[in-house]
Amino acid sequence: MELWGWILLAATAVVAILVGVLVGVALRKRIGERKIGSAESEAKKIKEDAVKDAESLKKEALISAKEDILRQRNEAEKELKERRAEVSRMERRITQKEENLDKKAEGLERKNEMLDKKLKENDAVREQIEVLLKKEQEVLEQISGISAEEAKEELINRVESEVKHELAQRLSDLEQQFKDEADEKAKNIISLAIQRCAADHVAETTISVVSLPSEDMKGRIIGREGRNIQMIEKLTGIELIIDDTPEAITLSGFDPVRRETARITLEKLISDGRIHPSRIEETVEKASREVEAVIKQAGERATFDVGIHGINPELIRMLGRLKFRTSYGQNVLKHSIEVSLIAGMIADELGIDSTVAKRAGLLHDIGKAQTHEMEGSHVELGVNLAKKYKESKEVIHAIEAHHGDVDAKSITAVIVQAADAISAARPGARREDLENYIKRLEKIEEIAKSFGGVDKAFAVQAGREIRVMVKPEEVNDDGMKLIARDMAAKIQEEVKYPGQIKINIIRESRAVDYAK
Repeated sequence: MELWGWILLAATAVVAILVGVLVGVALRKRIGERKIGSAESEAKKIKEDAVKDAESLKKEALISAKEDILRQRNEAEKELKERRAEVSRMERRITQKEENLDKKAEGLERKNEMLDKKLKENDAVREQIEVLLKKEQEVLEQISGISAEEAKEELINRVESEVKHELAQRLSDLEQQFKDEADEKAKNIISLAIQRCAADHVAETTISVVSLPSEDMKGRIIGREGRNIQMIEKLTGIELIIDDTPEAITLSGFDPVRRETARITLEKLISDGRIHPSRIEETVEKASREVEAVIKQAGERATFDVGIHGINPELIRMLGRLKFRTSYGQNVLKHSIEVSLIAGMIADELGIDSTVAKRAGLLHDIGKAQTHEMEGSHVELGVNLAKKYKESKEVIHAIEAHHGDVDAKSITAVIVQAADAISAARPGARREDLENYIKRLEKIEEIAKSFGGVDKAFAVQAGREIRVMVKPEEVNDDGMKLIARDMAAKIQEEVKYPGQIKINIIRESRAVDYAK
């Protein structure tokens, strides 16, 4: 009974579920049909609206296209009118030019007719002239007794002779002119080289003076029984002169390097205060090393100053020794540097290699570093040194020929000769010419002061400039120019000098008053 109850209950439930499903399907179908109908009506409405909008846009596009076509048509018509007008103007211009050309052509035709007529008249006149010239030539031949060909030949010979004479005269004049110009150019080159390079110099001497702090120091330097002074003289080779000169000792010797070593030794001993033979020996060694260092530095500095490299170190040391050598009051190392620079400048002006010229100029007096130690002239010693340390043949020849011992065979040798003479002979370079140099400066100042209105005159820059102060109440600005020109002319006439002298006229006005 219970089983059937459960079965009945289950069957009822299944039936109820099936009925619910069927009812739901029917309801969903009905609702779907309603939605489909609503969507169809909505789509139909949208379609109708779209058709209306398309029609509206189509009408607007047609209107806009018509307006664009109309505007473009108007613009094209306007441009066409302008082009037609331009063509009309060009046609009128062409027509006018054609008319002008026709008129010119007619004028040219008339001119051609006139020219043809004149040419015919000229031909007739030429024929008459030729007849007359022929008759005249016949008459001249009868009178002179020679034919026209003979006269022509004689005339040609005479003209040829005159031309040869004039040509020879012209060549002679040109040759003299070129010589004068060459001399003037050479003077300018040399004078510019002198002005651009001027080294200082010191007076030649064979003594040096060492100052002492007190007179008691003389006795300590002499030492017991003269042992100290004897040791110094023995080690340095320099004579010490102790006389009545207060607080000073004189060093005498022909070798400047030894004299410098002795001077440094004495100064060190005096500064240290310990003076005895062993200390003297030690100090002389230190002083010798210092002098050698100075010599090496001086030689290297000289090569650096002139821009020459690759010189053997021993030759550089020999160059440094020239720092302590003088000749007629001119320092030999500075003289060698000056000759090197002047030779380089002259070589540059002449358009040749200045490196070899500067090298030869720097080494031309290298033999003077050995003249105190070896026999022979400084030229011979310099040539031997240059050969020993493998200098070029051109440099060796320049050293050999710089004093004219042999003939100069190269332009470098000639340049070194000229540079050596310039450096040695320029005013103020050597003591023997100092008097003439001063006289020249005094003469220049004297000429400047001889002009009216001049207050003061000073020769400056080794005589290369004269500064003249004039009285402002007597000389105006225009008068200054006249004085400068007349002064230059008078100096050129009365004074001999290298290069050129600048005349600087100064006119100064002052107003003075006092506040009380």
